[in-house]
Amino acid sequence: MKLYISEGSPGALKVLAAAEAAGAPVELQWLSQDAHVVPFLVRPQVPALWLGKETILFSANTICKYFFRLSGKEVCDLGQEQSDTANQLFEWEATELEPPLSAAMYLFVVQGKRGEEVLEVMRKPLDYIDLTLTKKGTHYLTGDVESAADVVLWGSLFPLLQDESFLPDELKALRRWFQNMTLKEHCKKAVESIWTLKGLQELKAYLQKHPAPSVTFEKPATNEPKEEEAAQRSVSEEEIAAIAEVWVRGPVGLPKPWRPQQPIVPVEGMKNVLITSALPYVNNVPHLGNIIGCVLSADTFVRYCRLRNWNTLFVCGTDEYGTATETKAMEEGLTPQQICDKYYAIHSQIYQWFNISFDYFGRTTTHHQTKIAQDIFQRLLEHNYLKTETVDQLKCEKCVRFLADRFVEGICPFCNYEEARGDQCDKCGKLINATELKKPVCKVCHGTPVVRSSEHLFLDLPKLEDRLEKWLAVSQTTGDWTPNSRYITRSWIRDGLKPRCITRDLKWGTPVPLEGFRDKVFYVWFDAPIGYLSITANYTDQWEKWWKNPKQVQLYHFMAKDNVPFHSVVFPCSLLGTEENYTLVNHIIATEYLNYEDGKFSKSRGVGVFGDMAKDTGIPADIWRFYLLYVRPESQDSAFSWSDLMLKNNSELLNTLGNFINRAGTFVCKFFGGHVPIMELSQDDKRLLAHVTLELRQYNQLLEKAKIRDALRSILNIARHGNQYLQVNEPWKRIKGNDADKKRAGTVIGVSVNIASLLSVILQPYMPSVSTTIQEQLCVPADYNVLTNDFVCTLPAGHQIGTVTPLFQKLEGEQIENLRKRFGGGQQKASANSGIAEKGAKDLQEIVAKQDNYVQQLKAQKAEKQEIDTAVSRLAELQKQLSLAEGKAKKKK
Repeated sequence: MKLYISEGSPGALKVLAAAEAAGAPVELQWLSQDAHVVPFLVRPQVPALWLGKETILFSANTICKYFFRLSGKEVCDLGQEQSDTANQLFEWEATELEPPLSAAMYLFVVQGKRGEEVLEVMRKPLDYIDLTLTKKGTHYLTGDVESAADVVLWGSLFPLLQDESFLPDELKALRRWFQNMTLKEHCKKAVESIWTLKGLQELKAYLQKHPAPSVTFEKPATNEPKEEEAAQRSVSEEEIAAIAEVWVRGPVGLPKPWRPQQPIVPVEGMKNVLITSALPYVNNVPHLGNIIGCVLSADTFVRYCRLRNWNTLFVCGTDEYGTATETKAMEEGLTPQQICDKYYAIHSQIYQWFNISFDYFGRTTTHHQTKIAQDIFQRLLEHNYLKTETVDQLKCEKCVRFLADRFVEGICPFCNYEEARGDQCDKCGKLINATELKKPVCKVCHGTPVVRSSEHLFLDLPKLEDRLEKWLAVSQTTGDWTPNSRYITRSWIRDGLKPRCITRDLKWGTPVPLEGFRDKVFYVWFDAPIGYLSITANYTDQWEKWWKNPKQVQLYHFMAKDNVPFHSVVFPCSLLGTEENYTLVNHIIATEYLNYEDGKFSKSRGVGVFGDMAKDTGIPADIWRFYLLYVRPESQDSAFSWSDLMLKNNSELLNTLGNFINRAGTFVCKFFGGHVPIMELSQDDKRLLAHVTLELRQYNQLLEKAKIRDALRSILNIARHGNQYLQVNEPWKRIKGNDADKKRAGTVIGVSVNIASLLSVILQPYMPSVSTTIQEQLCVPADYNVLTNDFVCTLPAGHQIGTVTPLFQKLEGEQIENLRKRFGGGQQKASANSGIAEKGAKDLQEIVAKQDNYVQQLKAQKAEKQEIDTAVSRLAELQKQLSLAEGKAKKKK
């Protein structure tokens, strides 16, 4: 690694201190401030860290984080809470500390000012740091262990606080922390290298080259914007004038929407974004928690990327192999392929109804899946990253096969529950190895299995650990990983990686292409993530342009937190071990869990709304999208609530968003014959445009980081600005006044309908159908569906709009209460108690008929004897159950 550094660079001190603290093996290259070492940046940028293979880090804070992660200090020492605090401090340092610090440094170094005049500029950020340390009661900013955040903030503050006149006595915690950091050996060495007479002269020269900074905002920083907060920083008159000028110019400066050729492939010189959402198990109907955790979150981000004119590909599909599919097939008396076909159609219909805009929705039971998975396996084998181990398993000699965990039932070794599964006890919740069960029973034939040994293949993760950690250090430093994804990944590495089994004794899966293992298939968590590649290959034969192109492609994985280790450790190790140039994930966006009311979703108990039921509620898909994204579990578990759904629909959508857009459009039709009136902007109007623009920029900043829930608040804040603007100016009254009042009414209505037009665009990722409806009503040209950081006038004076109608309907209490009861599990339980015998007999008749048909198909195809025997045993068991059910039905009659 080469670290390019300049004595006069503001970031040099922190970067050198971090390198020393982490013991990073860097080669120092001292340069002038004007040295151009980052080829893709227009202006010179030092410090910069060259990692080889054209990878360069050029943010001082990012370099510091990289050093600490590379050394393993933060992986070992920081828990999730400390890691979250560190990330918030990095964001606070860049957005809240840097501007006043730059102003204070300019006053101190360039203008030679001291005392209260300089301290006043820094009072709030210094108070904030002191308060943070005081509340924690720890030696360091994130806890009891020094982190990169301590080095970064110390390095930023040292040029100012080394003069004790800027370190108030009353800020005792800050003073103690700063003095402690300054005495550390790595900080002392950095000061000796940088804080020289020449360094001070170069720092002054650096500051003199830039215009004098001004401090324009006052609010304390937080990583979680509150709902009622708009972008509340004060705006200078110059900024207001510049924003108004851009608005008046209209759409002339907007780029044309990017319409990629089909199939979509990476384009040189563009931002190429590849987005996946975790592959849903084919045999389950997804509930609302599954939908928000994966496909809906990903779809919202995908739609935003398209609005930003980024070249974007969105792929997903059903995960179809494994034990769960075999189990479901037996339950329903179908073949595994028939089960996959049936549920693939169900998944497709659900996602279509929710308006999920996949570029391709595929499946894993394909030729491409077999070919690519086997190729990755062969390369891992060639490079000696696989090993063989003997595993004890339960084998049913009657069914002639090893039993997967779900095919075994017995007495729990911990709590003696008699129907514990082979992987976990439903009563005490403890994890179980199937061989630990007392009195195990095969769920297929009810025979008693025996313990037998079986040879399996393991991915040798310990051999890949060093390569994984080096890659993680870069990916987590330069990419956007949610705090939970960072923490879960660190916990796996902290505990030490262990070899992981990648084969299973099943028939339904990708075959293992190795002698001695040909009767086995790949384990689903080795096989399933490869589905992203094979699904892309089914979409285009140019799939390698996405998946073997890390320099041009940014890869995002969306998932719930339980899937993180397989995407951050197992899958990357599988690809790293091939020693090919695969595209590895840059950003992992993981949610916490969405619960249902006060409990969990349960299909068997009829609790919660599942994807195939949502459309039967009479509530439009966009309302579901809005509410799920509003309560998206971004940083902690959240819950779906019927009463809250009603409240948010009636207040945020109906009264705030819908009310504003409807009034703006209606006033144009009622008072100006459907034509947008002439607008003559006052200073108040321009100030409103500035506030809307700041909210738009906040929306962009949040969505660029995939903070989907928080960005939704910016949309609602813009609608609130619009409603307040109408209420204050009362155009419905002014239109009846003199010419000046009528002119003022026209301006207010014209500006309002243009805000409505902007809302139609930024609402698109969240509520695509509502967005389309608004644009149809306002006749917004399709070419304006593109987002920049500027709010422009897209509906000029004279523009004719269409018929305006209400966008949302009120949800009534009685309607919601009925839905709460319907999905609360009570009805299902009552109906089950009243008609279980007759319904059970009828259902079993259908299943027996299907299973009998399946047996005949196997015999006709001359299938293997053990497959036929298993199917026949299953048929006999079903016929026995049918006889019992019919007997109960007769007694009931």
